[in-house]
Amino acid sequence: MILKELKINTWIGDPTNCYIILEEKSKELMVIDPAGDVDKIVEMIQILKGNLKYIYLTHCHADHILGVTELKNRCGGKVLIHRDDAQGLNNPEINLSPYIGMGNIELEADSRIDGDDTIHLGDLSFLVIHTPGHTKGGTSLYCEKEKCLFSGDTIFRGTWGRTDLPTSSIEDIMNSIVNKLMKLPDDTIVYPGHGKSTMIGEEKPIYLELKPKKY
Repeated sequence: MILKELKINTWIGDPTNCYIILEEKSKELMVIDPAGDVDKIVEMIQILKGNLKYIYLTHCHADHILGVTELKNRCGGKVLIHRDDAQGLNNPEINLSPYIGMGNIELEADSRIDGDDTIHLGDLSFLVIHTPGHTKGGTSLYCEKEKCLFSGDTIFRGTWGRTDLPTSSIEDIMNSIVNKLMKLPDDTIVYPGHGKSTMIGEEKPIYLELKPKKY
């Protein structure tokens, strides 16, 4: 697996992490959360010489989906999102596009996914973990073979996603983190929607022992 991370600047001030995954044998490629700056994303796809199979959205917020339509028009690929967030793609009150200076964003998913679904990229398999809390249809994508998790805005290095937004819930996000993500192996690398990567083992004391993270 080849993994590239692009920092996409949006109006919220905190760059969104866009991830590009290539399965080397098949040349199948997946883009996670194309937040904008599509020229940069397309350039990386061309450098990798991959064929875009999936555009995977961890949740429906505007700072993660701004580049979806242009990327799909230029490179193809199927847009995937959890069914509980699919409606938010064309509802500005849920995806928050007017509130962060991006105008109204409206788009449709090609496929609605559920927790425990498996997404295949060549020989790679990614497990969809439904992690509601930041949004009701938020998901994390886990690849056991590569020991990595793409967590969207559910969990970050040393903290968790906001729960004061439409469809969010502090109870749900804590349940998602404690009862789903913290059960993954300690050496799982966590690639979040914003900020630096971390590991499951480094985050466990925060949620399981109620201890602050040591930097």
